Amino acid sequence: MIVEGTVLRGPELEPVRGRVVVEDGEIVAVEEADVYSEDVVLPAFVNAHTHIGDSIAKEAGAGLSLDDLVAPPDGLKHRLLREASREETVDAMRRSLRLMADTGTAACVEFREGGVEGVEYIREAAEGLPIEPVTLGRETEAAMHESDGFGASGARDGDFDRLRNATREAGKLFGIHAGERDPHDINPALDLDPDFLVHVVHPESIHYDRIADDDVPVVVCPRSNLVTGVGVPPIRELVERTTVALGTDNVMLNSPSMFREMEFAAKLADVPATEVLRMATVNGAEVAGLNCGVVEPGRDAKLLVLDGDSDNLAGAQDVVRAVVRRAGARDVKDVIL
Repeated sequence: MIVEGTVLRGPELEPVRGRVVVEDGEIVAVEEADVYSEDVVLPAFVNAHTHIGDSIAKEAGAGLSLDDLVAPPDGLKHRLLREASREETVDAMRRSLRLMADTGTAACVEFREGGVEGVEYIREAAEGLPIEPVTLGRETEAAMHESDGFGASGARDGDFDRLRNATREAGKLFGIHAGERDPHDINPALDLDPDFLVHVVHPESIHYDRIADDDVPVVVCPRSNLVTGVGVPPIRELVERTTVALGTDNVMLNSPSMFREMEFAAKLADVPATEVLRMATVNGAEVAGLNCGVVEPGRDAKLLVLDGDSDNLAGAQDVVRAVVRRAGARDVKDVIL
């Protein structure tokens, strides 16, 4: 397979005119050449933080606080999840996964409620779809062993030392929510030596220093944070210190669209468009431990092709900026997963 156009090449997403050569699902060459295509070829997205089970409750709970919405065990979403049948939940999750795949998301890092059964739900929902859920089980050690790791709700919700040690011994990912409501759970989260933090809306100077010193990646979800009224993450300050990836968080609050998340993050934060696109591709793949997110030889051929001659993108003077700030689902020409 050969894909031609303006290729956003390598980890720096350098725009070059040329072609990407794919064999057996792997990128084998990126060649500069004079080509006629106006397409834009970029790495498929990695959505670094999702709660797909929330797909059963889109736009529920308007006006509720964060705790009333999502705090375990009795936040609105947890009550709705308990009330929904397996069939209803799996079907709703499948729709969200299919939407992400159709709009260029190769993988998502899913914090999966419901223990072992919850892990089974997302496997069933993803069956036959090209998107890869990197699933982090929650609540029990058994769910961790059944999945790709453990996704902790937050240090204020319990003692995760034993589960952290078990996850480390299993050689799996450990992520934890931190600093979403206030700064008080960031240090306890960092004490667990996590593979990554999620949210970090309220860091203080000591937290910046620890994140930088320990090189702890952070996944930010700015649309979700705004909706729940907790504030917005200091994206520029975090980018200056560590790897920052982008997630869409709860489907009940926002569509799982990386296009919308990128546009919002770019207009919110004083960081270059290239950095925002890295957050949605390169950095998300790094957090998830995946061999995609970059258009270069040796990487998995997970690619998104946009129509650079669409009414929306035609005439763009800065192709990366246009992809980040104005591209959307209607500009998608092909998704190679």
